[in-house]
Amino acid sequence: MTPPKSDPGALPPILAPAGDPARSTQLRGILLLLLAIFLFTLMDATGKHLSTLYHPVQVVWVRFVTNLAIVAVIFAPRLRSTLATRRPVVQFFRGVTQLGSILLFFSALQFIGLAEATAIMDINPVLITLGAAIFLGESIGIRRILGILAALCGALIIIRPGAGVFHPAALLALVAAFTYAAGAILTRLARSDSTATSVLWSALVGSILASLAVPFFWQPIAASDLWAFLLLGGLGTAAQALLIRAFSLAEAAAIAPFGYTGLIWAGLWGWLFWGTLPDRWTFVGALIIVVAGIYVWMREARAMHRPA
Repeated sequence: MTPPKSDPGALPPILAPAGDPARSTQLRGILLLLLAIFLFTLMDATGKHLSTLYHPVQVVWVRFVTNLAIVAVIFAPRLRSTLATRRPVVQFFRGVTQLGSILLFFSALQFIGLAEATAIMDINPVLITLGAAIFLGESIGIRRILGILAALCGALIIIRPGAGVFHPAALLALVAAFTYAAGAILTRLARSDSTATSVLWSALVGSILASLAVPFFWQPIAASDLWAFLLLGGLGTAAQALLIRAFSLAEAAAIAPFGYTGLIWAGLWGWLFWGTLPDRWTFVGALIIVVAGIYVWMREARAMHRPA
């Protein structure tokens, strides 16, 4: 389904007059996205804390099962109809990629800082652009290719393979970014399904697969850690709901760059909770990733609004 083209003479929603309904809706989408990113980084910080005490498989299992329980309650009156999908195979592998990206990310957080892992994960927008060109046949020009290469260079600056500060766990975050991008491409393939269907399938597939693995890694949960596990599931579900609502209100190309505010929060939580600050090379790499990502999004937004 081709997105509708905008009137070439109209102002973009974010630049419309202050009283314009489109501008108001776009600003609401931005605010919801900012709040979602804030909650996601808190969830990641909670996951980092728990991953130092419990195996990441157990932490991820709690996250998905809690998410499934909340989603099931929300969709209880129409659970069967919501579960119905036109693309069951695509939805299944969507769930697999989402489980994989979260598991890889939490595994990386055992060994590297939250800010570093978040910066590496933030190359996923340009990876999505690249994947859409390769697997979905979407057009991609030389300028966007250069943006993608720049973002990958930024990630390599943070990881610094061959340097004395390199930690192999940084590669887990890099693979997590690729896995997340694969899930986003599969989401485009499953766009004939409703958002509710995709959310339910992700929670269900992740819960089932994690439940098959968790007995091999289970250890008793201390009563003093129950709050953290509950907080992990609650934050993840609330952030996901806000994210979906944000992208339903505003154009993705207009609000997606605000997702990079997660780098600020990740750096703040790392400093407050663990007393760690990213080094200068992490700042340089993160800046390159952000600039490249925003540039690619701007190119996509311009292509989307170009008159047919």
